[in-house]
Amino acid sequence: MAASAAFLCRAGARQPLQPGVLERLSAARECVTRVSRWRWCLITSCGLHSTVYDPNEKTFEKLLIANRGEIACRVIRTCKKMGIKTVAIHSDVDSNAVHVKMADEAVCVGPAPTSKSYLNMDAIIEAIKKTRAQAVHPGYGFLSENKEFSRRLESEGVAFIGPDMHAIQAMGDKIESKLLAKNAEVNTIPGFDGVVKDADEAVRIAREIGYPVMIKASAGGGGKGMRIAWDDEETRDGFRFSSQEAASSFGDDRLLIEKFIDNPRHIEIQVLADKHNNALWLNERECSIQRRNQKVIEEAPSTFLDPKTRRAMGEQAVALAKAVKYSSAGTVEFLVDSKKNFYFLEMNTRLQVEHPITECITGLDLVQEMIHVAKGYPLRHKQADIPINGWAIECRVYAEDPYKSFGLPSIGRLSQYKEPLHVPHVRVDSGIQQGSEISIYYDPMISKLITYGPSRAEALKRMEEALDNYVIRGVTHNIALLREVIIHPRFVQGDISTKFLPDVYPDGFKGHQLTESEKRELLVTAASLYVAEQLRAQRFLGTPRVSIIKPDASNWELSVQLGDTTHSVIASCQGSTFLVEVDGIELSVTGEWNLTSALLPVTVDGNQRTVQCLSRDASGNFSIQFLGTVYKLRILTKLAAELSKYMPEKVVEDSSSILRSPMPGAVVAVSVKPGDTVVEGQEICVIEAMKMQNSLAAAKTGKVKAVHCKAGETVGEGDELVELE
Repeated sequence: MAASAAFLCRAGARQPLQPGVLERLSAARECVTRVSRWRWCLITSCGLHSTVYDPNEKTFEKLLIANRGEIACRVIRTCKKMGIKTVAIHSDVDSNAVHVKMADEAVCVGPAPTSKSYLNMDAIIEAIKKTRAQAVHPGYGFLSENKEFSRRLESEGVAFIGPDMHAIQAMGDKIESKLLAKNAEVNTIPGFDGVVKDADEAVRIAREIGYPVMIKASAGGGGKGMRIAWDDEETRDGFRFSSQEAASSFGDDRLLIEKFIDNPRHIEIQVLADKHNNALWLNERECSIQRRNQKVIEEAPSTFLDPKTRRAMGEQAVALAKAVKYSSAGTVEFLVDSKKNFYFLEMNTRLQVEHPITECITGLDLVQEMIHVAKGYPLRHKQADIPINGWAIECRVYAEDPYKSFGLPSIGRLSQYKEPLHVPHVRVDSGIQQGSEISIYYDPMISKLITYGPSRAEALKRMEEALDNYVIRGVTHNIALLREVIIHPRFVQGDISTKFLPDVYPDGFKGHQLTESEKRELLVTAASLYVAEQLRAQRFLGTPRVSIIKPDASNWELSVQLGDTTHSVIASCQGSTFLVEVDGIELSVTGEWNLTSALLPVTVDGNQRTVQCLSRDASGNFSIQFLGTVYKLRILTKLAAELSKYMPEKVVEDSSSILRSPMPGAVVAVSVKPGDTVVEGQEICVIEAMKMQNSLAAAKTGKVKAVHCKAGETVGEGDELVELE
C-alpha cells in the first residue's frame, strides 16, 4: 500500500501515523512491527498483519536453514525480524545464490546432486556443529519430512522447527496416516491400506477397488510418485514409474493404491498446534489448479466452501493433529466432491509452499509461529481470533514451457529479471536474482507471486497486472498459462476442479487466442514500436542525422505479418502518439517509447496495456509479450515486403524419424537398440527432469537406425536421442 494507507493500531482503533514514523519503520512491503506499550503494525500489501516481533523474546540465537531458494530466503527474513542469526547451507553450484548472501553464515555441504548436498545428513549435521546452530528449519521438500533427520537432530540436542519424530513418521507414511485418520473419525478415501508388493499385486488390488485408481508413494508429496490408472496396463506402468520416482525423491519406494475420485477439488486446511495440546485451523486454501498433480495456482479462501463445511473440515483437521500430538504448522489436504463431501488425502508435516496466502488473510507469520512453538511456547491465539480478511491468490512462476504438457522444465541463466513490486498489493517470494542460473538439479520454480485484495475480483485484477509487469528473460516461463487461467470465465466464476487444465485445454495450451480487437491492438502497437525505432535511428547524439535520401516524415506504409496473415498498415507520428490504420480501422497509440525499458506501458484507444518487446532485429522480426503471451511478428516497409517474396525459404526439417528430448534432464533408461523395430506409441526411453520421470514414445512405426544416448547421460532440450530409418 501507499504510505498514506499506513495506520497505528491501538486497542482496536485505527489512527493515521504521524509524519516521519513510516520512514523510520523498515520494509513497508512486509509486516513491520514494534513492541512498546502498544502494539504497532502496518496495513501492508497483504492485509492487516498483527504479528509482533519482540527481539527480547527468548527463542534461539542461531538457526540453520536446511534448504535453498525462495523458502530459505523466506525463513531468513523472519529470523532477522526476530533477532535470530542464520546459517545457510548450499551445494557448490549454489555458492552465489541469494539465500547464501542473505544469511549471516554459509556452509557448503556438497556437489550439485541433491543426494550429495541438500539430502546429505552427515554434511548438514557437521555444518550444524561447525556453526553451533541451536535449531534447524527444514523448509519444504528435501529433509523436511524425514524422521531420521529429526531423530539425529534430537540426539545432537538441536531443535527441529517442526513436529516431533512420531508425528512425522505417522503422517509422512500415507498408509499409517490413513489408518490414524480413520481412528480419529476423519473422512477417508476407499482403498487398500497396506503396502503394494509388485505390479501383479497392484493390478489385483486395482481390480478389487475398481478403476480408476490412484497409485502414489507412501512417503511422498508434491505430486511426485503419483499416477492415475484406468486399466491394467496403466496400473503396471504406474507402479513402475511411481516406485522409481518415490525411490529417487524420498528414498522410499513403497506404494499404496486408493480409489481415484474423478473431477474433485483439492482443498487444504492449515493447522497450527503447540506442545500444550492446543491446536487451531487457519482456514482453507483452494489448490485445484494443477498439472501432473502439482499445484500451479492457489487462493484463500475457497469460493466453494460455506461456513458449515469450512468448520467441519477445520475441526477434522485439528482432530487429526491432536491424535498424533502434532506441534507446529502443518497442512491437512482433502479432496472435495461436487456435493461438498470431503475426504482426507494426506497431511504435510511442514510449511507448505503456498503458506503466504494464509498469512495474507489471517495476518500471522507462520514461520515465526513455528519457531515460537519449537521453543516450547503455547499458542498466542484462540480459534475465535482467526479471521478471513480479504482474498489472496498465489501463482507459482516456473521456468517451464507451458506449451509442452502444461509445463516441461526449462533451464538457463536469467539475463534480465525484475519483480513487479511497483504494483500495489503484491508480494513476491523468490530466491533468485538477475544472473541466477536455473539448472536441472533443482525445482524450476522462479518465484511465488502473491496478490491481495479486499475481494476476489480485486485480487485477480492485481494478479493480472502483476503478471503483465513481471520481467523474466533468459529462460522459458509459464506466465502465459498463469494469466490465461486467472482470466478464464470458469476460473473467474469459481467453477474449477483438479481437471481444469485438461478440460479447458483438451488439445494442450496454445497461448492467448486474440479477439479481433485485441489483434488490432497488437498490430498497431507493434507498428508503433517499429516506427519509434526508425525515428530513433534517424537521430545521432540527440540530433537528426543528415540523410542523403529525404525520408517521408509523415507516413510509413508497412506490411505486418502475424501468424499466417499479413496486414497492410499505415502509421503516422504526432509527438508521443501514433495514428495507425490497420485493415481500414484507425487507432491511436500513446506511450513513452523508451525502447531500452523492459516494460512498455501503452494506451491504445483508451485501453491501457503493458507490453514487453523481447527481441527485434534488422530483418524486421519482433517478439512481443502481449496479454501474457509472446507473439512473433515481422514488420517490413511496403517495398521490402514486395521484394521479400523473391527470397528463398528455409526447408523445414523432417523430424518424424528423429526423437528429440523435449526438456533438459537425465536419461534413466533406453528401451531400444539399433536394428529394433518399434511401433507407434512404444516407449523408447525415459528422461528424468526435476525428479519427475517422463516416458518418450515413438511417433511412428519403423526400424531403429541409431541410438544417441545411454542411461546416466545428461541431455539438453532438443538433443537427438534416437533416429529411425
